[in-house]
Amino acid sequence: MKTAKLVYGGEEYDLPVFTGSENESAIDISKLREQTGAVAYDPGYGNVGSCRSAITFIDGDKGILRYRGYPIEQLARKACFSEVCHLLIHNHLPDEEEFGLWRRELTLNSFIHEDMLKFFEGFPTKSHPMAILAAMIASLSAYHPEEERGQTIEKNIIRLLAKVKTFAAFSYKKSVGEPFVYPLTRYSYAQNFLRMMFATPAEEYEPPKVLADALNMLLIIHADHEQNCSTSTVRMVGSSRANLFASVSAGVSALWGSLHGGANQAVIEMLERIIDDGGDCKAFVAKVKEKKSRARLMGFGHRVYKNYDPRARLLKKANDDVHRKLGIKDPLLDVALELEEIALNDEYFIERNLYPNVDFYSGILYRAMGIPTDMFTVMFAMGRMPGWIAHWKEQRDTPNSRIHRPRQIYTGTTERKFIPISKRPKSKKG
Repeated sequence: MKTAKLVYGGEEYDLPVFTGSENESAIDISKLREQTGAVAYDPGYGNVGSCRSAITFIDGDKGILRYRGYPIEQLARKACFSEVCHLLIHNHLPDEEEFGLWRRELTLNSFIHEDMLKFFEGFPTKSHPMAILAAMIASLSAYHPEEERGQTIEKNIIRLLAKVKTFAAFSYKKSVGEPFVYPLTRYSYAQNFLRMMFATPAEEYEPPKVLADALNMLLIIHADHEQNCSTSTVRMVGSSRANLFASVSAGVSALWGSLHGGANQAVIEMLERIIDDGGDCKAFVAKVKEKKSRARLMGFGHRVYKNYDPRARLLKKANDDVHRKLGIKDPLLDVALELEEIALNDEYFIERNLYPNVDFYSGILYRAMGIPTDMFTVMFAMGRMPGWIAHWKEQRDTPNSRIHRPRQIYTGTTERKFIPISKRPKSKKG
């Protein structure tokens, strides 16, 4: 076995080195504290591998993203979302018979317990859809308690995948004060969601194929992305042996943050500000490059990718298809395309490896579908569901997996004596 040598406190330590299936090297520091008394310090865990996983591979330098070995470009263009869910969770694409049974189960389990409608009634009208989604997913634990049998866990996996689109659509209907629309068994996953969103008792809605195809692609490209903030949250909560619904509900809450799932909303707001200021993209880019300016080019750059995000390429093409086929003229898309052209030919951004990421075009595509801005993160969560489930299941099935327990470097006050309240000096704050 290869080793790395660490010299600390005058002593030498040999640390094991192992290699992943794509030749990624890792220095095993799992016994570092035991051997040296010291811990590794890495804010944000950017250089720490928290687990071994066989689900998703990313090469940020080359712009590669694969689910279970399949390139994202192939899956996004040729697969349906339900297939990709099966792939991520069960490590293989289903055959025709498997897929028929899988899709049937996802369709039949789309309906929610009628008692749960009372939960929706109890939320304030203006509740954020992510608050509703997190609460509804957690509440599934009360209706479908986990038992120590694989069959029950598998059934709960199907229930969660199936019901999340119903929760998402119902949360939107609640926010606009419209009656809920129930799923229909003849529709695909994406078609069912669009219909539940936009049909009304007065008017049926037949999802246009171009929109259903675009949503299918959006769900697939968001299905997993390795150890990001929300996925790591799901794994951390699940490491305590928390049930599937509780763990995924925590992931929804993590995704809600503006630095994670809310990033595409920030892109839309940036594009709207540029238009309000006269639509001068060159002037905006110049401001971004000024050190004292607070202007930021949202949707460019990524913690992992140092190349063009492969998902952004797919979404750029999907935007073109949807806007052209439906005859939609969105000035935000025109501004986005101009911004990209300017930035990709500017040495400032090239030197810093700043390329469009998945958030740059996803919000514009959601707008073309008629999905409001506060639903963007819900759409992200709906797509990420199979990835979260796959990681929760992978960790649950790993023998002798340990509860997550990071260490810290304490920087607070050293030991001091307790003083009774009657003898404490007066506070200087008053």
